[in-house]
Amino acid sequence: MTRTLLLVDDEDQVIAFMRTFLLQEGYRIVTASSGPEALRKARESNPSLAVLDWMLPGMSGIEVCRELRKIGRMGIIMVTARAEESDKIIGLEVGADDYLTKPFSLRELAARIRSVLRRMEGNDPLTATMERGELSLSEAQCRAWKRGEELTLTPTEFKLLLTLAAKPGIVYSRLQLLQAALEDDILNDERTVDAHVSRLRKKIEDDPANPRYIQTVYGFGYRFGIGQ
Repeated sequence: MTRTLLLVDDEDQVIAFMRTFLLQEGYRIVTASSGPEALRKARESNPSLAVLDWMLPGMSGIEVCRELRKIGRMGIIMVTARAEESDKIIGLEVGADDYLTKPFSLRELAARIRSVLRRMEGNDPLTATMERGELSLSEAQCRAWKRGEELTLTPTEFKLLLTLAAKPGIVYSRLQLLQAALEDDILNDERTVDAHVSRLRKKIEDDPANPRYIQTVYGFGYRFGIGQ
């Protein structure tokens, strides 16, 4: 099945380079040069993943990212010239699955895209279905529920939750979670995990400040806790 990618950038040359390379990788490509156009194209084409520039006319990439999360389930990679860690955390917290800093190689972009799409497809079988306290997880469908209500999780959030919930009580270091859940220990840094965990807690915990499910083990990492 050919995957559709939505490329969003206001620099024509950047779009042209990405489009040419990713067409050769076998993707169907849709492009947009502004925030409002990106949202319209997303509704029309239902892309599997969006590559989204931070600085856009009409709306910022952050605003677009928030709106894309309301439209449907898709991977989102934020692209920006801003290299500060705080900017990266903001991008992840509003729903991005990954973050790429300009300048970047087209091969690295393709690798990031493949990684996010793998997480969406759930290609690493753990358990087909799980019941953990008030949480239910279906790996086959890449969906999760709490008290019967479906949770709106990004592909990365779901994979992270699935990895932890598969082995309750086992402590994972940040590096282990990058390797097991994010699949990119080389292309990401360990602080990325903290941003994803923070966002995930807001969605699954009754009190994110006192988490029942995803617990911090100080000096080590995270574990799936008493919510099991």
